[in-house]
Amino acid sequence: MTLRKTAAALLVAGALAAAGVVSAQTVRIGNQGDALSMDPHSLNESLQLSVTGNVYEPLVGRDRNLKLTPALATSWKQTSPNVWAFELRKGVKFHDGSAFTADDVLFSFARAAGDGSDMKSYVNDVKEVRKVNDHLVEIETKAPFPILPDVISLLYIMSKKWCEENQATRPVDRRKGIENAASFRANGTGPFRLRERQPNVKTSFQRNGSYWGKIEGNVINVEYTPIGNDATRVAALLSGQVDVIEPVPLQDVARINASGKSKVMQGPELRTIFLGMDQKRDELLYSNVKGKNPFKDKRVRQAFYQAIDIAGIQRTVMRGASNPTALMVGPGINGFDPAMNTRLPYDPEASKKLLAEAGYPNGFEVGMNCPNDRYVNDANICQAVAANLARVGVKINLQAETKGTYFPKILRRDTSFYLLGWTPGTYDSHNVLNALIRCVDDKGAGQFNLGSYCNPKVDELTLKIQSETDKGKRDAMIREAFKMHQDDIGHLPLHQQALAWGVASNVTLAQLADNFMPFRYMSVK
Repeated sequence: MTLRKTAAALLVAGALAAAGVVSAQTVRIGNQGDALSMDPHSLNESLQLSVTGNVYEPLVGRDRNLKLTPALATSWKQTSPNVWAFELRKGVKFHDGSAFTADDVLFSFARAAGDGSDMKSYVNDVKEVRKVNDHLVEIETKAPFPILPDVISLLYIMSKKWCEENQATRPVDRRKGIENAASFRANGTGPFRLRERQPNVKTSFQRNGSYWGKIEGNVINVEYTPIGNDATRVAALLSGQVDVIEPVPLQDVARINASGKSKVMQGPELRTIFLGMDQKRDELLYSNVKGKNPFKDKRVRQAFYQAIDIAGIQRTVMRGASNPTALMVGPGINGFDPAMNTRLPYDPEASKKLLAEAGYPNGFEVGMNCPNDRYVNDANICQAVAANLARVGVKINLQAETKGTYFPKILRRDTSFYLLGWTPGTYDSHNVLNALIRCVDDKGAGQFNLGSYCNPKVDELTLKIQSETDKGKRDAMIREAFKMHQDDIGHLPLHQQALAWGVASNVTLAQLADNFMPFRYMSVK
């Protein structure tokens, strides 16, 4: 073990020891990264929404089978093509004891649509949220929106009073590094309360004894510790310092399963890993090509696509735990069509020819941004892509970094070429079309289309898909939109990764295909 690894192990051990005596109903989680904030509107990232989703709740939630279920709204119905009515749950208290009412809903939707919010793409087609009375709200959309309940299932409700009293009326802006009270404190309605927050060290949660709903598990306390080093994370599980780790390094699956103390829960994940390229600027920020942008040329984008040996990445980097894809959505997402899921062939010679035709016979240099603690083997994937591109003459200047600095950078669009993963929060293709593929505006459309790909015909279809209620017609339009995006080579889809969680033998929990980890389902034997 190197000195760096030894120091990391001691740091983690110290953080775990600082938790004191662990009760029988405490679960200790070691994750490769931390939630970057406790503000539920500050970062549209699965890990952050998973963590904060134990403290905060939406109007419409999901059960352990990912089916829509009443949360802070007990029922909802479409009262006209553009209007939905939501009956709010009565008697719900925020963790500070204040009552949940319609005022909190109106405030939270406005906050999510405002400056600094990373959740704009969930509300960009909401025209108005109206209070009918304390326990009834109407949401009017700009056009008919039959999947609105699905869309808002990750939009968590905050206390208007608490945010005003704590100067947290605007979201924490990750792009600008702006923090406020909501970064480190929380006041939700959920089944667990935030007890202590030490960023990048430890975050503690405690069961909400006055929760309005049923908590299926018996866990009282949850201790969440980021452990970035793979070997240290596995050692912490096998030694009993933590009870759950995520993700399990693929090379350690067999060792954990053979330990007799822990097991690995594996399953498919709905997330698609892909590469994006700046297609808007006239000159790339990070390239030796001056005066023009190579990525505006479809031939260059196709050359990059065909230079990537996705089968090699699946075999050597992912150790078989991935499914290569040609689409920006995978199986399990409404609108996925397996007939369209055929990748362009891996062909370095064709890539060289395309680059030469585009005016780059000797290739060029370009910077690439990648996280090293967010997705399964993310930095290794980027290294493999860089090696593949080097074979066709493209020199990649790779910057792999912790997601704490990576996300603010790429969300500012301070990038030329980047890797990102995406799980549609609605489990519907419209989410990907609206957030990742639609032309960028200032209302939330294309909010995560970080390379600013734009095809007005795809946008037109996206709006029609949003309103269409006939499934056959809707699926046909989804196929048409994805076909246009494929033909444009708007992004470079790579694969869907598999889930791998390490779990102590005396712990039970629910592994969801969206990689959320609800504490309410956890039990200790």
